[in-house]
Amino acid sequence: MEIVRVNANFAENMVPALAALLKNTVDDGASIGFLPPMSTEEATEYWHGILNNLDAYRVLLIAQEANEIIGSVQLYLEPRPNGNHRAEIQKLMVHTKHRRKGVGRALMQAVETIAREYGRTLLVLDTRQGDIAEQLYTQLGYATAGSIPQYARNADGDLDATVFMYRMLS
Repeated sequence: MEIVRVNANFAENMVPALAALLKNTVDDGASIGFLPPMSTEEATEYWHGILNNLDAYRVLLIAQEANEIIGSVQLYLEPRPNGNHRAEIQKLMVHTKHRRKGVGRALMQAVETIAREYGRTLLVLDTRQGDIAEQLYTQLGYATAGSIPQYARNADGDLDATVFMYRMLS
């Protein structure tokens, strides 16, 4: 497995594979802002929107194996002066065929390295309470700041709590 930082020009060629990853992740029930079933068109539109500000304030990392995209994560770099010490981790995705193999952990470690390179000392993220991702983030040293009940709708139409987490980087 290789983790690569992708720029907007390079990512444009990857949109179909990135859309397939997003669709796979959402259709499996991941709480990343979309509800299943996800259309390929919706996933493609999402990625085209992300590419518009990829290099300005957003970093995209992909995990690939044998030239197949098996995971991705984004780092949003807060641009305002009072927050230029922090960044938000967004949309950690691992293809269902590659889960429980350390892909998510490797992406998180790589994104933390990038954050440090940008001088960021605080990382924040949110995830569905009780989700397997919450366990991963806790294992990686993220602390819970709090939770909000009934924050996001799930595939069954119910409302789930979201946990906000943070990690101070040394």
